[in-house]
Amino acid sequence: MPRLLAVNVGLPQNIQWHGETVHTGIWKQPVQGRRAVRRLNLDGDGQGDLGGHGGEQRAVMVYQIDSYRYWERTLGRNDFSFGQFSENFTVEGLADDEVCIGDRYRIGNALFEVTQPRVTCYRLGIRMNDPRIPALLVSHHRPGFYFRVLEEGEVGAGDEIVKVADGPERFTVADVDALLYLPGHPPDQLQRALRIPALSPGWKSSFEALVAQDGDNAAMAGNRGLSRMAGPPPAWRGFRPLRVRAVTRESADVISLTLEAKDGSLLPPALPGQFLVVRLQPAANIPALLRNYSISGAPDTGTYRISVKQEVHGQGSTFLHAQLKVGDVLDVSAPRGSFTLQQGEGPVVLLSAGIGATPVLAMLHALAASRSVREVWWLYGARTAAEHPFAHEARDLAAALAHCRSVIAYSKPGPGDRLGDDYDVAGRLSLDMLRQLGVPREANFYLCGPPEFLHTFTAALRNWGVAHDRLHQEVFGPEDPVTPGISKTPSRRPHAPARAAGPGPKISFTRSGLDTMWNPAYGSLLEFAEACDIPVKWACRTGVCHTCESALIGGAVAYDPEPLEPPADGNVLICCARPQSEVELDL
Repeated sequence: MPRLLAVNVGLPQNIQWHGETVHTGIWKQPVQGRRAVRRLNLDGDGQGDLGGHGGEQRAVMVYQIDSYRYWERTLGRNDFSFGQFSENFTVEGLADDEVCIGDRYRIGNALFEVTQPRVTCYRLGIRMNDPRIPALLVSHHRPGFYFRVLEEGEVGAGDEIVKVADGPERFTVADVDALLYLPGHPPDQLQRALRIPALSPGWKSSFEALVAQDGDNAAMAGNRGLSRMAGPPPAWRGFRPLRVRAVTRESADVISLTLEAKDGSLLPPALPGQFLVVRLQPAANIPALLRNYSISGAPDTGTYRISVKQEVHGQGSTFLHAQLKVGDVLDVSAPRGSFTLQQGEGPVVLLSAGIGATPVLAMLHALAASRSVREVWWLYGARTAAEHPFAHEARDLAAALAHCRSVIAYSKPGPGDRLGDDYDVAGRLSLDMLRQLGVPREANFYLCGPPEFLHTFTAALRNWGVAHDRLHQEVFGPEDPVTPGISKTPSRRPHAPARAAGPGPKISFTRSGLDTMWNPAYGSLLEFAEACDIPVKWACRTGVCHTCESALIGGAVAYDPEPLEPPADGNVLICCARPQSEVELDL
């Protein structure tokens, strides 16, 4: 009969790690006597990062004494104590390859249901003093699992664990874990997992994303269940010379460049919303500049159109506005980016301001070209008509759609700007305006614009109740970092690392506009980016979770350790990658 060997709890605390302050509840200690179990956790227990741990679906973490013994043998250690793996329940029995999602157990007078495998992160590596642990638990099929509390009660060490119901589909914890994190995601097994009512919503969303992933290129497209960066491989690696076919004035401070293949062949179609990285050489005696520009034209014309706003003190935009001419050749990456128009039949809201119109304009082109019957909202904000690019173009595209509503807002309309002709509303776009217009909350929202516009609107839409997976945004420049559990500190401008310049190769962070030489004293591109104060995203730091997956615009890397599943072709997991040549990263 399975037994509860120890009940372990711990409240969040601040610890120092790699010069950072981490707020974590990873340290659990066994308690004496009986302990109350409630819907969200045990009395006296807590989690430092509620985004990744805790909550109804992850109320109680379970790990097995048999896995303790396995890791003692495998790692050659004898220093383990109850709570070592951050579990609340240390148990005898309930092996990961026997327990199934949806199984129910009575312990003491409380009732529990298995909801998902444990998602390991870097903090378990800190607790174990071994950063490999998050990957090892997955690759060795010993993740542990979470209970949901169906009936609150009291438990204590020594309680018998009585199984009272089998989960449907009989899908074990170890197999569900492998289905998400390890290579090979058979569609029939994904559908089988999705039929389990007890499986937590987060895991269901991941499996639904894998089901929707293109099966023909699944091996090259990465793992959509883990990373929004997963997708079709880029049309080419690195940079390709493209010729400027046309330069068009769009507004007082915006020009468009139409790019074509030098040999006249058709360029591969882009996905609506993607961007290009352009290598610029303003003068022979200064380093080349790398700049990201969204494709603003129709995605399948055989050419690419990018649109560039003249920025004050902007080296790249100044060069393009002042020096570039028809016939010039630029080095250009293949179309990249995950901010793309999703297929479907529901309403679409294209919400932008300023030069942020560019990627959503490509989406409007795609909708018009397909004669979409979806409900479409084109909502755009500018200061004046003089600073309103694509005005006639967007109006014509909206008119070509059967169910499109266009609303233009000018924050500071000029004396000659005509209400009802040039613009529809005086003032800034706002959530109140959207609600008054009748914009549907269940739509997919695509946002692009200045940082303040994005932050304000994203927060407002979330507070309004727009689902997380229906909010899509494109950021010009570095994205917000994801560093779970790390106490926030004032952001700094990207800079060369404090250590002495390395021997190379050169690392280019294209969104941040920083080029610097690689120093092999750093263990990975992630550590190097952190030393440069580049905003980064990560969670496991060992090639498991794909949170750090980024576009590899150009160059080659080697992995140490090898990730459990490779990223999409043309991407890189920076947490375990080191450069093998000059590298350009979309960071």
